Amino acid sequence: MARAPRIELDSPLPETVDGRQIRAVAFQASRLEYVDKTLRSVGLTAAGSRALVVGSGRGLLARGLAGLGFDVVAVDPSASATAIARETGERETGEGERAAVRYETAPPEELGVADAAFDLVYYADTFEVTPALDPVLAEGARALAPDGVLIYDTVNRTPVSRLIYLIAFQRLPMTRIMPPGRYAAERLRTPAEMTEALRRHGLRNEDICDFKPRDPRSLVKATMDRRRGRITDEEIPPIVDFVLAPDTRPQVTYLGYARKV
Repeated sequence: MARAPRIELDSPLPETVDGRQIRAVAFQASRLEYVDKTLRSVGLTAAGSRALVVGSGRGLLARGLAGLGFDVVAVDPSASATAIARETGERETGEGERAAVRYETAPPEELGVADAAFDLVYYADTFEVTPALDPVLAEGARALAPDGVLIYDTVNRTPVSRLIYLIAFQRLPMTRIMPPGRYAAERLRTPAEMTEALRRHGLRNEDICDFKPRDPRSLVKATMDRRRGRITDEEIPPIVDFVLAPDTRPQVTYLGYARKV
């Protein structure tokens, strides 16, 4: 019998399975596509603008935003994730080049950034693991410039999302990629609940966009293959092939953006 893989978030060890990083690589293309679509919708130009990524993990999304032209601050509550992100960023920055991303460790309730300092605030891997959403959103509203945009992705609370996030990703031996307790039903929030929470902090939700694997069976296959060591994290995106689906009701994951009222 094959030995079960070690599940550990933000681990630098290559033999571990890190569900956070698996989500990051799988979501990256859809996240950046949605950012580009939103920037065009609100008339914001990346070049010369500042972005804050909350829940940045190993920094993949932050580096993607830097590639669009943003000057980026990436914040994560995990010191280990920040260290990996900083090391990767230094490795990818050419000699003599200025790093376009600054990596910091801080909880989402106390980001340690200036008021109204960012044109874009992106929340990744945060809302669905946050028990108390209000202090988190209060910080985001404080950091966001008056004409800026707050973008987020999170997990809906539906029978399908419960099956995937609470059972498949946390409990089933064949598909588990997260430690127990990472997700809980009360931390999965519907679009209506997110809209109301944003409103309480002076933010008007202006869009909800479903995103999902083109074929759900591919998510199961990629998860099982990654657990067995048959593929690396970097090989996951073309297998799972997440796509934006703005005309369908989100059953699992969704993106959205909000602006100050």
